[in-house]
Amino acid sequence: MCVENTPPPSGRLTRRGVLAGAAALAGTSAVLAQAVSPAAASGGAPEAARGGAGRGGDLVVEGGTLLDPATGEVTEDAVVVISGGVVRAAGSRARLGNRVPSGVPVLRAHGRWVLPGLVDAHIHLNTAAEARDAVRKGATSARSGSTNFFQDIAVRELARQVPEQAPRLRAAGVFVTPDLGDTLLADPELAPLARLRDGVRSPEALRRVVEVNLARGADTVKTRVNERAGLPEQDPLTQVYDHEQLSAIVAAARRGGKGVLCHSYSEKGCHDAVTAGICSLEHGAFVGERTLHEMRRRGTYFTPTLTAIAGLADSPDPVLAERGRTYLPVLKRAVLAAHELGVPLAAGTDSSGGAVDPVGGEVVLMHAAGVPALDALRTATTGAAQLLGLDSTVGRLARGYAGDVLVVDGDPLADPGVLTHPAHVVRAGFQVQTQAA
Repeated sequence: MCVENTPPPSGRLTRRGVLAGAAALAGTSAVLAQAVSPAAASGGAPEAARGGAGRGGDLVVEGGTLLDPATGEVTEDAVVVISGGVVRAAGSRARLGNRVPSGVPVLRAHGRWVLPGLVDAHIHLNTAAEARDAVRKGATSARSGSTNFFQDIAVRELARQVPEQAPRLRAAGVFVTPDLGDTLLADPELAPLARLRDGVRSPEALRRVVEVNLARGADTVKTRVNERAGLPEQDPLTQVYDHEQLSAIVAAARRGGKGVLCHSYSEKGCHDAVTAGICSLEHGAFVGERTLHEMRRRGTYFTPTLTAIAGLADSPDPVLAERGRTYLPVLKRAVLAAHELGVPLAAGTDSSGGAVDPVGGEVVLMHAAGVPALDALRTATTGAAQLLGLDSTVGRLARGYAGDVLVVDGDPLADPGVLTHPAHVVRAGFQVQTQAA
């Protein structure tokens, strides 16, 4: 587990305007103003409306075929009882008997399959609209891949106050990268870094960005070892941080009890990142066998973001299109090799820029790479939940787990494609309107 369960940011941070500023940028200000009382905004107890922060809805999902990703067990004519946003019982109607409450809203799932809400382990949520879209497409939990101005911190709070409008989120804050650009304006503590001629490269500068993230309440730290694949003027195989610099980032994060996810492409970059102690390798198209063996030994996760690489192949830019066509088959082979070696995999779309891809599509691509359907589903449920430190909360529909539910029009083990267009999504016991509705 690379990310520990953490309480909400302290009232001290909120009073400094951290949450308010990020919320304004993310477009969540109006929602939070309605959901949070003045006492909560100043660090006091949250308002009791709808049960207060963390309080979910009551719902019974009945009649569908329940799939447990942890065991692969399939239960016909199942019932899932959710109270206060938490699963109180789940199983066959015959077994539950009189444990099904009356007078509670019912979602009828007859002829459909029922499974836990999915986890997108790499997504960029900069606005409230993107957060809502992610939930509507099935991602009821997620890990941020960073934002420019701490918008993900505000989205995380939105998810706590109004859960049906945002995924349960692990926020990464701002990117630890050599050129911060306008992100220097995200916090006054970053402004002195503008003096650095070579950018954020020294141990002191790297530590400063990590510490600002932690002070803002980030749950994890995001950095890079290679340039970006999505920019035609950059070479994704060019390394921007060496092993020593990556180790400094990891050490600074660990002092705050946090893990690091690392954007990577080249084999040397991947190996440097893994041996520096990162928790998860992102993209990793050219990761080699020696690095995969090291990842298995260390328990380092692999989040390949096949969705993003496949998207490059459809780009109108010829450089990006060729890059996508070249990288995708290489990455698929790496995914299959990782799976066969026992490297833990997590599904992530790398959605950004206003367009949210369904994380179910990443499961489809995992399966297309050769990962068995149940194991592919686990990359977006139990496996990703463990990476996020949420394995006792999400990824299953069992007593004590979150009342996050996906209802789909078919067997996801026979056709993972049904995950891309859920018929119903339930977030913390609240029904969410989907595209299929």
